[in-house]
Amino acid sequence: MAITVVLALTAALILSLTLVPAAVALFVTGKVEEKENWLMRWLGRGYRPMLDKTLDWPKAAIAIAIGLVAVSGLAATRLGSEFIPDLDEGDIAMHAMRIPGTSLSQSVQMQQALEARIRKFPEVKMVFAKIGTPEVATDPMPPSVADNFIMLKDRSEWPDPRKPRDQLVKELNQAVSEVPGNNYEFTQPVKMRMNELIAGVRADVAIKLFGDDLDQLLETGQKIEAVAGTIAGAEDVKIEQVTGLPMLSVTPKRDMLARYGVSMAAVQDTVATATGGKQAGELFEGDRRFDVVVRLPEAQRTDLALLGNLPVSLPGGGSVPLAEVADISLAAGPNQVSRENGKRRAVITANVRGRDLGSFISELRQKVDADVDLPDGYYIEYGGTFEQLQSAATRLQIVVPLVLLMIFGLLFTLFGSVKDAGVVFSGVPLALTGGVAALALRGIPLSISAGVGFIALSGVAVLNGVVMLSFIRDLRERGAGLLEAVREGALTRLRPVMMTALVASLGFVPMAINVGAGSEVQRPLATVVIGGIISSTILTLLMLPALYALVHRRDDAEDEAAVADEDAAEASTA
Repeated sequence: MAITVVLALTAALILSLTLVPAAVALFVTGKVEEKENWLMRWLGRGYRPMLDKTLDWPKAAIAIAIGLVAVSGLAATRLGSEFIPDLDEGDIAMHAMRIPGTSLSQSVQMQQALEARIRKFPEVKMVFAKIGTPEVATDPMPPSVADNFIMLKDRSEWPDPRKPRDQLVKELNQAVSEVPGNNYEFTQPVKMRMNELIAGVRADVAIKLFGDDLDQLLETGQKIEAVAGTIAGAEDVKIEQVTGLPMLSVTPKRDMLARYGVSMAAVQDTVATATGGKQAGELFEGDRRFDVVVRLPEAQRTDLALLGNLPVSLPGGGSVPLAEVADISLAAGPNQVSRENGKRRAVITANVRGRDLGSFISELRQKVDADVDLPDGYYIEYGGTFEQLQSAATRLQIVVPLVLLMIFGLLFTLFGSVKDAGVVFSGVPLALTGGVAALALRGIPLSISAGVGFIALSGVAVLNGVVMLSFIRDLRERGAGLLEAVREGALTRLRPVMMTALVASLGFVPMAINVGAGSEVQRPLATVVIGGIISSTILTLLMLPALYALVHRRDDAEDEAAVADEDAAEASTA
């Protein structure tokens, strides 16, 4: 979109300097004069008394404008913030997590029951899932995790087409919660992948807890999970499965090994052959060969009594049961050991619904700092989409001042006066008041999209000021007095200012009211531009003439005094 705007403005600039003058010379003939229609005469009758009052009380008018800017700055801090608005992709992605160690066959049975429950919703067109890791391990997952893709029908086919997507997600969550053995996270297909690519997690917010001991990470992480679940807007709060994977532990009895003269390697080989398998030969079929592996059947590999009866060879011949020389147990062990920058970590994830991301993170940080005591050597980092919000905000803190500085530099180049450039540049903060007010009225938080709108708005606001101030300066150069030039210039330039504002604002109306795909990103930008142009136009028509008259009043008085002195000197000489 930004590239399109830049190219369009560049082409318009080239055409205005080449084609438009040629077209005027070729097609515009006869006497050229400006004529006011009934609409402009009506607007002029309403504008003239307001302009006169503003010029009579310029300091009061400017004080009101400064107050509005201050109020809008305060309101902007309470709008909330987010990276980009949450797009409605039209479909739902659901992450189903089961007990670690769940076999593939059992996971498939549970998945069939889950999909049968989801298909009962009339809004659902189809549902399918991806379980485990594919042959090309682009998305490695255990058999206990399933990515469900819920494809929805067109809204015209829904029983209630006006039902919000969040309401449908809530109903789905309640329904699938009745299917035992699963934990769920709801998101959207593209959003899930984008979050994963950006921050390595599939949720909006990731609380990364770093430490050394897995048990301590789990204990502290559960406390953070409990705190995060109490915050308004938090959904699908989960701590990743750090432990819980069933593990077979075979602990050799060193005293019994010494009594029988059995080496520890013999015990390990016996267990490895029975559970993992060992190559016993090869099978040839033409040019192909296949390994022949010997191991126990799957049902017997988890039977502790049968494993205890495994024969362990003795050095002098014969064998001894495995249970005689080792302790066999099945206990929960680590499910995964995640690291980042060489440090162990546990991640608590959450999705944010019904509120902005910035205020959610602020409240989350305050409550975690107040309610969770971190052991020595343990620390927290916040990731997810929030990382991109911080990164984008940092870039905007550099880009926006540079853009404003460039605008001021161009104004100074145009007018050759710091005062006049400052007068026109004052339209920028005045325009921002309307943008902030429009966002507040529509309940839209600040985002990167809105930030781009504020940058675009600055250019439109400056353009209106240039149109009016250039004409006022031209009148003064022709010999008109200060107030006369300001009043006549403001009234004469009413139509160009209104046309500039209407063209710019009406062009964004379709984006502001659009409800189609991608409208969530367009809406904040268009809202900012429309609201800002409205406030900028009103304040430009009233505040800019008053500010220009106030700034140049002293210069005008000095010029009049200098003329009077010259007249007096000429009179005395005569």
